[in-house]
Amino acid sequence: MSTIISDPNAFAQLCGELARHSAFGLDTEFMRERTYFAQLCLLQLSFGEQAVCIDTLALPDLSPLRATMASPAIGKVLHAARQDLEVLWPATGPVVGLFDTQVAAALIGLPAQVGYGDLVKQLLGKNLHKAETRTDWSRRPLSGAQLAYALDDVRYLQPLRERLTERLRQLGRWHWFEEEMAQLDAAGSFAIDPDQSWRRIRGIVELDPARQGLARALAAWRERRAISSDRPRNWILPDAAVRDMVLRVPRSMTELAMTSDLPEGIRNHSGAEILAVIEAARQPGPLPPLPKRPRPEAAETEMLRKLAQLTQQTGRELGIAPEILATRRDMQRLVSGARDGGPLAGWRRAVIGERLLLAL
Repeated sequence: MSTIISDPNAFAQLCGELARHSAFGLDTEFMRERTYFAQLCLLQLSFGEQAVCIDTLALPDLSPLRATMASPAIGKVLHAARQDLEVLWPATGPVVGLFDTQVAAALIGLPAQVGYGDLVKQLLGKNLHKAETRTDWSRRPLSGAQLAYALDDVRYLQPLRERLTERLRQLGRWHWFEEEMAQLDAAGSFAIDPDQSWRRIRGIVELDPARQGLARALAAWRERRAISSDRPRNWILPDAAVRDMVLRVPRSMTELAMTSDLPEGIRNHSGAEILAVIEAARQPGPLPPLPKRPRPEAAETEMLRKLAQLTQQTGRELGIAPEILATRRDMQRLVSGARDGGPLAGWRRAVIGERLLLAL
């Protein structure tokens, strides 16, 4: 089989071959610097003793892979899978039966965000060449160095899976990993809901309801414009500009011109439309004063310190990064009264959650 597949017949043959394997390695190369939607440029697969690349620019219809990707009986081994799943979803639909080597590595005590190359070196003793990390994957033809780099990204996934599975079972943490993968399998579609896009913008949930409503309206308008033009959302309206508009609520072109981080080109091209969105959000005449972020009480600060110390201690006992057990946000939610999710769900509840509750 050729190293790179760009012929429909060869692709059909590959799809049939994949369906006969119990698992295969999977990675993607894509570009999205100038677009809203990621442009899938290459799909790499490893199975048995083979590793191949699918030229997704020559073969944009990947629907023959849908059944295999959706089959939980066929394992898919990826490293830091979530972004690949998002990129693949429009082309292949959901990918289930996942084994994320980065998640597995974190559960055996390696850094939470360990890179693929570092993991291959630590567990397999192989050094990967990373000269093509900033390459333009949309250009053709691909060089031999590019193909070698792309194939290396899947060549070692199956051996990593074997080593990590063995270590997880030795540590008695296999069921932890199974829970993590069940959640990843259940991530479902990556369909975009513009009305929820405001959640990407920091600091909005702390504002008053009127300003939150405006943030929702501006973010949804931006998302729909970005989707329709296939341009990055910050090219349509930068986050910093959205935040400043929400805080000051400009009602004229003169006031809009005072918005922080709003490029002149965007103001000239879309200013009237932005003002119409603001007007439609019906902000009150005299705006309420901006909410002051309350300073944490001494008791709250002390409790957060205590929970963080306990999490770090538990991480040391288990030999894993403490943020795998509970993040600072998790601990803040606990102190605020939340009693669900995070360290109180799944395997984490017995490992750290009960200890945190007792410490409150």
